[in-house]
Amino acid sequence: MTFRFAAPALAAGFAGALLLAPSAGVAAGAFDGLAGYWAGNGRVQMSDGSAERIRCQASYAVGGDGRLMQQKLTCASDSYKFDISSNVEETGGRLSGTWSEATRNVTGNVSGTVRGGNISAQVAGPGFNASLSVASRGASQSVTIVPQGNDVRQISVSMKRR
Repeated sequence: MTFRFAAPALAAGFAGALLLAPSAGVAAGAFDGLAGYWAGNGRVQMSDGSAERIRCQASYAVGGDGRLMQQKLTCASDSYKFDISSNVEETGGRLSGTWSEATRNVTGNVSGTVRGGNISAQVAGPGFNASLSVASRGASQSVTIVPQGNDVRQISVSMKRR
């Protein structure tokens, strides 16, 4: 299976989605409770109906009273691997930040909102956009990413604190 457009969209989508997931409400800091190591599995559904399993590992450094985050993320499937670094800030319920994927030399921006612990965001990079939603409960995160304009229809991943 080839992923002509999937790798950058997945990289951007995961960068945005995984670094934005709070484990508690916004009151104390949007990223409180994320510091440390997380891992999980999910599925990438392609527009042609095929699907593939994906595995992800992430480490988070949280600062600024829980409103700043640096993330390192590695995801792999049977067809590809990517490594992402991200920086995001939350101010008044709004999210902004940047990400970069080293192996493909791709960069982009993250923007969105946090309301009641739920994330709604856009991840953008050269030639694509992805919408994402994140729900976190305690030591678990559920992420859904819907890239636009490429071979990927949807990405769903469940992560747990390790």
